[in-house]
Amino acid sequence: MGTCEHVKTLPDSDPSPRTPQGCEECLAEGGRWVHLRLCLGCGHVGCCDSSPMRHATAHHQGTGHPIVRSFEPGEDWRWCFVDELIV
Repeated sequence: MGTCEHVKTLPDSDPSPRTPQGCEECLAEGGRWVHLRLCLGCGHVGCCDSSPMRHATAHHQGTGHPIVRSFEPGEDWRWCFVDELIV
């Protein structure tokens, strides 16, 4: 695990997921996902880069929110898109 300056910008607790049942965009578009990621900046739930539409990365690119965490049961790792590190 690495460290990055973006970790300092995170709130004390994770935001509530906006769509806890799956990827926000895939649900709206009728798409599918492989794994889910929770944006720690706003609670957006998006699909991972192994998914066809890569909505978590697209959300980062559109908003600049740097860090997501796995939204998979039993996983608690976090990823910084900017520094390309597990944090």
